[in-house]
Amino acid sequence: MTEQPVPMHRRARTPNYDRFPTVPVAGTCHTGWERIGRALRATGARVTVIETYPGVRDKEIAALLHALDPDETIDATEALLAPAQIDRIVAPFLGEDPVFGYLTSLTIEDFYDQAALGRLRERVAAAPGSVVVHGPGASLLADGLLVLMDMPRWESQLRMRRGEFTNLGAANAGVRWQQQYKRAYFVDWRVADRHKRALLARLDFTVDTTDPEQPRMINGEVMRRGLSSIAGRPFRVVPYFDPAPWGGQWMKTVCDLPDDEPNYGWCFDCVPEENSLLLDLGGARFEMPAANLVFAEPRALLGDAVYGRFGDEFPIRFDFLDTIEGGSLSLQVHPLTEYIQHTFGMHYTQDESYYLLDAEPSGGVFLGVRSGVDRAEMLRALREAEAGGEPFDAERYVNLFPARKHDHFLIPAGTIHSSRRAMVLEISATPYIFTFKLWDWDRPGLDGEPRPVHIDHGERVIQWHRDTSFAREQLVNRITPLASGDGWREERTGLHEAEFIETRRHWFTGVAPHLSRSGVEVLNLVEGEDAIVRSPDDAFEPFEVHYAETFIVPAAAGPYVIEAGARAAGTECATIKAFVRTHAPAAVP
Repeated sequence: MTEQPVPMHRRARTPNYDRFPTVPVAGTCHTGWERIGRALRATGARVTVIETYPGVRDKEIAALLHALDPDETIDATEALLAPAQIDRIVAPFLGEDPVFGYLTSLTIEDFYDQAALGRLRERVAAAPGSVVVHGPGASLLADGLLVLMDMPRWESQLRMRRGEFTNLGAANAGVRWQQQYKRAYFVDWRVADRHKRALLARLDFTVDTTDPEQPRMINGEVMRRGLSSIAGRPFRVVPYFDPAPWGGQWMKTVCDLPDDEPNYGWCFDCVPEENSLLLDLGGARFEMPAANLVFAEPRALLGDAVYGRFGDEFPIRFDFLDTIEGGSLSLQVHPLTEYIQHTFGMHYTQDESYYLLDAEPSGGVFLGVRSGVDRAEMLRALREAEAGGEPFDAERYVNLFPARKHDHFLIPAGTIHSSRRAMVLEISATPYIFTFKLWDWDRPGLDGEPRPVHIDHGERVIQWHRDTSFAREQLVNRITPLASGDGWREERTGLHEAEFIETRRHWFTGVAPHLSRSGVEVLNLVEGEDAIVRSPDDAFEPFEVHYAETFIVPAAAGPYVIEAGARAAGTECATIKAFVRTHAPAAVP
């Protein structure tokens, strides 16, 4: 009997995954409300404008106002429309579905009573001494020293779960956090980001309140110089990890996570809209949304071709899905491009792939319908299972392919899929929320409630011709050797021709070259303890990465090489790399 390999998380090893990667930036960081207030008062500004991003709490605003001690304070939210009016304005973008809405076209001005804004402007102008204007959209009231109290989306989500969040202009403190998240995703964050884009170039200061006991503030010019510097060298965003109904145990060991959760199912390791940047200013750590880099330096980060196609959005996502010693992912499908455009207002869809970092001996990936499946029968079985009837027999209707470490499964939109007892590095386009669950294995969510399924949406996008032969021939391990040299070789591993992302794998014991493609590249070290990324012409400082870490190489960084680090010396290492194809995707077969 052949001995089965021991999964990576059960092997004797010392984790070296860095959960809090920092990016060095030159400049001063003011720590604590007293020092922040002192620095702002030292500017001598008569009018200070404090913009607040959704998720910043009243107590943090109050602490900053106390530190500033102005002669007068004016709360911009006094001019907001009544919550009931705002509810009516945002209702068309939310609909009745518990998960999905339509991406809003609203701006911050749409939330305000213009006459009331005018009255507050008069108060600012008439104030005899120092005045502080604060709140979302505060800069609509006055010009002055401009301060942004910013907030990463992940921290906002944590505050939702703790009951510490209220949506923009809403009176919904205490409602289920899932409702707040949906409204934030489709409305608040879209509105706030449109407003913030216009502020970044002229901010005087920005404040990090992710730790309210140790708030930090940096100068706007320090922020802009720092972001410009980051856009020219490899970097990592701050990953976050979360339990899931199907979560496993691999990340807990390999990524050295706390034991206070029963499992970890998710990790977002490269989603700038969600993740943070952690700036290191002489030992002081300042956290800001990674999206600020995309907004401030889109051309340098993305490259002209990618920026021309996607604007200031980061189109590539890397994340982890851990089902080792856990349950199976929901059986699911993602919308086609035209469906996501017309139904949800998103202009591109979630094409993706599963790259296997590890798997149990019984691990597998569900992919494509089985040949000869009766469409009506399968949909009827899904609906009956959802209604409480017989559990859905997934293996009767959907292909289950064995999964092993370093396998790569390609999943163009419209392809039914799932995974079980495997550690997946998901490489995909960024609109991650648009997943149509078809079957969730008759289990509750972490809150004890059933998770929503969307069979009606799924029925409209499942590509039924992607059957057993299609999946086997076009979606499983399409590995093509491309080039090799002294101590390295390069392979194409995907994605499918219908997808806009290309992936390459480099195996190396020596120095592996990566020629510049004039577009952003995202990589993960999928084999080997550590590696060093270098610039052949010293355009950036050498950058160290560790096993399973995702990192970003901006377009402006130019060509680079990767070699094994000190711990990996003498062993074969590997990276998987994703970038946007320069040609348009082929027609979907």
